[in-house]
Amino acid sequence: MGKIIKIFSDGASRGNPGLAGIGIAVMSDEGKLFETHKKFLGKYTNNYAEYVALIESVRLLRRMDREFDEINFYLDSELVVKQIKGEYKIKHKDLIKLSLEFWKEIKSLNKKFSINHIPRKENKLADQLANEAIDENKFGAIEKSLLIKD
Repeated sequence: MGKIIKIFSDGASRGNPGLAGIGIAVMSDEGKLFETHKKFLGKYTNNYAEYVALIESVRLLRRMDREFDEINFYLDSELVVKQIKGEYKIKHKDLIKLSLEFWKEIKSLNKKFSINHIPRKENKLADQLANEAIDENKFGAIEKSLLIKD
């Protein structure tokens, strides 16, 4: 059995659409945390943010200097998991584009992978990171607007 990397990703949106962010946690199969990533996206839907988190996690893996043979993705978005697995049809054009982007990215890694739905309570770190990305940008926007008044 080869080395397995676990990816926990989450997208968050406040307002749906609203301020959105993503969070990603990369771990060993034994649960050792290798890397985290968070990013503010702007104003998007929750489903859009979930897809972007998944795509960004593949790009993050490409940049990491780690040997691995297999990737196990974990998301609390049942919709995205079932759409990627082909169990649900993707109807929204933006999500179709994001799905195609994920497939392009994952194929470029040339690694075996699985994608799994987990309860939100098992995805706390990625959720926390996504929300931090939103909070940090929101507060940053407030500070910038105060500076402009000068």
